[in-house]
Amino acid sequence: MPHTFDPVALTVFAILFLLVTVVGFVAARWRRGDLGLLSEWGLGGRRFGTWVTWFLVGGDIYTAYTFIAVPALVYGAGSTGFFAVPYTILVFPILFFIFPRLWSVAKKRDYITPADFVRGRYGSGLLALIVAFTGILATMPYIALQLVGLQAVIAAMGIGGSSSALVNDLPLIIAFIILALYTYQSGLRAPALVAVVKDLTIYITVIVMVIYIPYRLGGFGHIFDAAAAELPKHNPPGTLIPSAYSGYSSLALGSAFALFLYPHALTGVFSANSGNAIRRNATLLTAYSIALAIIALFGYMAIAANLKLESPNFAVPDLVLRFFPSWFAGFAFAAVGIGALVPAAIMSIAAANLFTRNIYREYFRRNISDREESQVAKIVSLIVKAGALAFVIGIPTQYSINLQLLGGIWILQTLPAVILGLYTRWFHRWALAIGWLVGMATGTAMAVSQGFSSIFPLTIGSFSLSAYAGLYALFANLVVSGALTLAFRALGAPEGEDETAPGDYSDLEVVREEGKEPAEGLAH
Repeated sequence: MPHTFDPVALTVFAILFLLVTVVGFVAARWRRGDLGLLSEWGLGGRRFGTWVTWFLVGGDIYTAYTFIAVPALVYGAGSTGFFAVPYTILVFPILFFIFPRLWSVAKKRDYITPADFVRGRYGSGLLALIVAFTGILATMPYIALQLVGLQAVIAAMGIGGSSSALVNDLPLIIAFIILALYTYQSGLRAPALVAVVKDLTIYITVIVMVIYIPYRLGGFGHIFDAAAAELPKHNPPGTLIPSAYSGYSSLALGSAFALFLYPHALTGVFSANSGNAIRRNATLLTAYSIALAIIALFGYMAIAANLKLESPNFAVPDLVLRFFPSWFAGFAFAAVGIGALVPAAIMSIAAANLFTRNIYREYFRRNISDREESQVAKIVSLIVKAGALAFVIGIPTQYSINLQLLGGIWILQTLPAVILGLYTRWFHRWALAIGWLVGMATGTAMAVSQGFSSIFPLTIGSFSLSAYAGLYALFANLVVSGALTLAFRALGAPEGEDETAPGDYSDLEVVREEGKEPAEGLAH
């Protein structure tokens, strides 16, 4: 549908955006700490309780692109888009049982990044560099895709019809300059506080849409009937109910293990004030899965509304424009726009932490002071945002999407060093590095061979199984790592020194040493 300039929607959008800007700058005074220290700037001093962590982690894993891309995929392909729902359900038991252990050792040893942990666990600067490089590589297109969501709502308000590319991109540039400034000043405190506003606006938007739009369309029965009739006509044909079970289930499983390996998700974990705050979040974050399932249904609603979309990315924006007045459209678009800024801020901070701690400090300035380290991270966070902005403005959107699909495959290859390293040091550090290389090469080749699809049809003789390329690559990674560990051990290759101790992995030990666990809540 055509997008005409809507001054009312733009005004409401601008007012809410201004509110968020003020909140972002005020955040520097919230839970005061010395922002000249990387642990304060990049992790909020590790003082976020259950509720703040809930908003922060929810804010960085349920993004604006989720609000745009999941319904777009459901609109175009149908049931395939719903893989995001079971994968976010699977991820929370993983979070509950595994990540308090990582939080504990990070707290005890003052680790800021997962690469810090790998460096300490295996005594390997190379392995830490690999984890840091993979994290930054997988994060960059993820930041860029937040801009895709923001671009969609800006265009839906009728901004972008100018013949000048600079004029069309100016709102996006202004938004990210503002984001860069308050993130530079306030660090992780800014997205943590803004996430509260973001989640409240998104929940209001989702609740209103899921009640009102089905009412206008004649109920969910009509919506599903319309989607079932229309999806087979798409190219390629879509389905209302999943049919490729192995691909669907393996994609959900692999994505669940990959999610909290992303640096931005781990930054949210490291910023918690206790292992129990993480466990509580593993329970409470399921509320986001319910919201995600509802958001996915908007794709079917767009089909039932017979919307003629310029792009599937406009499924939600055009639904809002069709059924709601301009003031609510401005509110909903602001919710999506703010939902872009929160994860983009956390992702840029996480990437900056990795570069500063595990590349700059390790290879350029070993004797760097704490304040210089924090300053370098602030500058790198600006560079990361500028790079993502240039990427989206200068390169067609589909390439960002393709790289993001690879991001999950890539980050999954750090699982043996990070997750298995929490429980065993059996793997040799050199074997893990070579296994990572094999997994990266295998996963990338599989995805590229399928036109950047994440599902690869593995055929051995008459046997064929289509499954998530990331899991196939991880299997190759583990086989090579295991075989080479035996070989290196037989050759007597040096193992590297483990600076951690068994007691570091119990968060109960941290609580006993520091006293009673701090009270929870926004006031903490």
